[in-house]
Amino acid sequence: MGWFKRIKRGITTSTTEKKETPEGLWWKCKECSHVVSSEDHGKNKHVCESCGYHDRLDAIGYFDLLFDNGDFTEFNAEITSADPLNFEDTKKYTDRIQATIKKTGLKDAVRTAHGKIEQSDAVVAAMDFKFIGGSMGSVVGEKISLAIDKAIELNAPFIMISKSGGARMMEAGFSLMQMAKTSAKLTLLAKAQLPYISVLTNPTTGGVTASFAMLGDINIAEPKALIGFAGPRVVKETIGKDLPEGFQTSEFLLEHGFLDFIVSRDDLKEKLAQQIRFFQG
Repeated sequence: MGWFKRIKRGITTSTTEKKETPEGLWWKCKECSHVVSSEDHGKNKHVCESCGYHDRLDAIGYFDLLFDNGDFTEFNAEITSADPLNFEDTKKYTDRIQATIKKTGLKDAVRTAHGKIEQSDAVVAAMDFKFIGGSMGSVVGEKISLAIDKAIELNAPFIMISKSGGARMMEAGFSLMQMAKTSAKLTLLAKAQLPYISVLTNPTTGGVTASFAMLGDINIAEPKALIGFAGPRVVKETIGKDLPEGFQTSEFLLEHGFLDFIVSRDDLKEKLAQQIRFFQG
């Protein structure tokens, strides 16, 4: 009889005892590959604690961040898109809308709310990229317009937090009409002598950039946000020239006068409150 016993090397857990690790427990930074638990990432306002990369934050996240004690009232929450063109690509537009509503719990790509920011009344509209890439359709234009009406009613500043891939192709001209509609509504806000503060986050592109996102009395962006109309490849092919490195980042736009401030998410509420007090005199 041998005086030793051979032990199996490697993993010996039986198949029935193995447990799958749930998805979403960990977050890995796209910039520096730093890994942290999703819970800790959320506590840090979805900003990388290692390099400061600003991950996408949804509309409710911004409401909780900006409004005092996370106390706000959402309005016009139930408006949903129609299908004026009976559009169909890989699937019917109506089916795509319903599937996205079921998956995300959102009714469309923007949410609107009012509350107080450091004791001052404010109306905030925040876009959500999870809903068809934050695309701007008729509902987005309508809800932003109604939010501006609410700001006028409350005699309060209007804050727009943009995050969008541009106009929604499934609504074609109806989508593009929202550029003029929201711009005209902002004119009414200006006539009421109420401030409009635009916050551009990553990414803000297409028709959103070409309309309400760049029309603020104050234009603020988060660090390293992608901001532009067309993508770099399209721009390069159109003008036939090489483009400066980082020409569509918030830092480049600040340097060339398109933005007033770049503000970290940690400081966003304080900066917005400061600007509101400035306008209120």
